[in-house]
Amino acid sequence: MNWKIAYVLAACAATLAAQTAEQPVVLVIELENDVLYRGNVSDVNLLAKDPKPTTSANQAFLESVAIADVRAINGKPVKGLRSYRVRALPFRVNPTPGQPIADFDGGGLFMSMWHILLSDGTYVGSIYAQGAPPSPDSVIVGGTGAFFGVTGVVGSMEITPQRGASMSEDPANRRIHGGGRSRTTFYLYPKSRPEVQVTPSGPAVFHADDFSLVTAAKPARSGEWLILSAAGLGPTSPSIDPGKPFPPYVEGKVHLVTSPLEVTVGGNAAELRNAIGWPGQANVYRVDFRVPEGTAAGVANLGLSVAWINGPEVKIPVR
Repeated sequence: MNWKIAYVLAACAATLAAQTAEQPVVLVIELENDVLYRGNVSDVNLLAKDPKPTTSANQAFLESVAIADVRAINGKPVKGLRSYRVRALPFRVNPTPGQPIADFDGGGLFMSMWHILLSDGTYVGSIYAQGAPPSPDSVIVGGTGAFFGVTGVVGSMEITPQRGASMSEDPANRRIHGGGRSRTTFYLYPKSRPEVQVTPSGPAVFHADDFSLVTAAKPARSGEWLILSAAGLGPTSPSIDPGKPFPPYVEGKVHLVTSPLEVTVGGNAAELRNAIGWPGQANVYRVDFRVPEGTAAGVANLGLSVAWINGPEVKIPVR
């Protein structure tokens, strides 16, 4: 692999200006097999022993744990797990005996964790939220991996009620016994967004055959392979400590971007060949992509998305 272009990246004098009023990133996360295991067992020897499905009832001050499978984000299949620990406090304006009186009807106090993986099992990242249900009283307090440093709120929910079980039930059988389904909307404000870097002569997008910059004098061609330099694409495999440059290039040893990545040209998805850390650069990545066949001549919008987080578009000339 040719890395002659590295000196151009080091000379980049500017990046795209940060937007002063960023729109939130919207993630719709779908769950299945959602089960709430209530801590109604006093004998620890009975925990997780019953192979049959069990039932349970809500009770003030009871501690419970919920577990569900993450199955899709924005309609695209993924894997993962959502879990939370909750202290039951069924707040009620008009309580019945055993319910805490309050000025509103609500749930308990909880911390939830949403662990996201690709369909092949590759870890993408986790999102952490806390608050008092019902939504949208939950705030996103942080994340790891591709979601490092995110904040935001948990928005609307569409729920098929989770199954209420006892902690005496064996959770290994959760998918066999089944549970509820839900769709939850997250509004995320990322700490950083993916960006195509900018050189003094324009976006850092290069012809793959000779590593020359794509310019009006030498535009991209429909069907051509190009290389872009980007920042903010997140974790790689193998991983590297934040802020440190990627190691010098060694044949067969690259740092692959682990988050789902999408490049669009003129609104159409581009074929990808590479998405790796750029050797010798810190938080700089190389992405090889192909201009979709049939892309109209003129100026095309080039879009970049990682972990369902869109970056600002840039424009490239196409002939």
